Amino acid sequence: MTPNPLLGVLFHWMGGLASASFYVPYRGVRRWSWEIFWLTGGLFSWLIAPWFFAAVQTRDLLGVMAQTPDRIAGLCVLFGVLWGFGGLTYGLTMRYLGLSLGMAVVLGLCTVFGTLIPPIVQGDFGEKLLGTASGQIILLGLGVTLAGIVVVALAGARKDAALSEDAKKAAIAEFDFRKGIAVAVFSGIMSSCFAFGLAAGEPIKAISATAGTGPLWTGLPVLCLVMFGGLLTNGVWCAWLIVRNRSVGQWLGGSSAAEHAPASQSTDAEHPAPVEPGRLAEAPAATGRPPLLANYLLCALAGTAWYFQFFFYTMGESQMGRFGFSSWTLHMASIIIFGTLWGFAFREWKDARPGVRALVWTGVGLLVLATVIIGYGNRIGAA
Repeated sequence: MTPNPLLGVLFHWMGGLASASFYVPYRGVRRWSWEIFWLTGGLFSWLIAPWFFAAVQTRDLLGVMAQTPDRIAGLCVLFGVLWGFGGLTYGLTMRYLGLSLGMAVVLGLCTVFGTLIPPIVQGDFGEKLLGTASGQIILLGLGVTLAGIVVVALAGARKDAALSEDAKKAAIAEFDFRKGIAVAVFSGIMSSCFAFGLAAGEPIKAISATAGTGPLWTGLPVLCLVMFGGLLTNGVWCAWLIVRNRSVGQWLGGSSAAEHAPASQSTDAEHPAPVEPGRLAEAPAATGRPPLLANYLLCALAGTAWYFQFFFYTMGESQMGRFGFSSWTLHMASIIIFGTLWGFAFREWKDARPGVRALVWTGVGLLVLATVIIGYGNRIGAA
């Protein structure tokens, strides 16, 4: 199958939409503490969906795993564990900075580290990027991506500087610029480890191809291992919170600890924001049992959407030819584009001046342009 970079860009856009949208269903979860809904959705993200889709779309999944060298499997899981720390603090970033600005900072750092480190470590950075016209075009696309991220972040900073404290709280319940930036930096660096895990799993893709798996799907077994590492990090943290908060009964319909929490720990019951690990998901308007069926379905939807970003990522990467590492840039740019759109949908920008709104749309335009440039660079490289 001949790589088709333009098709790969489309797949990356689909993955970006899935990633930018995954937190939306969590906003509808009621009377569950953070650790309960995060782990419930995470089981779909990190365990159920990866193994299900890999089993359906690849050949001899268990045999491929059995042939994988222990060192390769261990590296994939290790990078998944490190990525898990980024995921844990990702919700914190959304809580303190909002969708638009939070995603811009976190994913900007992810873009730089996740795109450039793998070819540098593999020793072919100069050969692939500096020594060819297509590589130089891809580097230009990376530069345009970073410019777009900076413009979006600058727009967010100007918007926040112009708002009163009351207006900030109305748009983002617990806005805190300094705390949010600090958390975002940590989250961005740790989140880039997912790209390292995918790079470490290249031999697994070869084993899966040998077993008869089509080129679009050879990356799915790698996701099983990397995401399992993320499950370990998140599972340990959530288990500790469940024990500390005595919230395990919520899975069976028990009362939420939020009903007994001080009001200062609450968020709006009708529009709960992404919350800090260890804090309560919401303070319900009235006591009672959580709506179990709705909560489970919403968490399943959120978790599966989170997985689908990487499902489409592996499909897109398979179409990028010898510059597959540029997929990370495309992925990050797509997430920021759709994350910014969600920020407008949730009215985070409703009080911003027209010039600030124009600035953020300029940033989005640069990111769209970057995906076109990178797709073109891959296309001429594959010619």
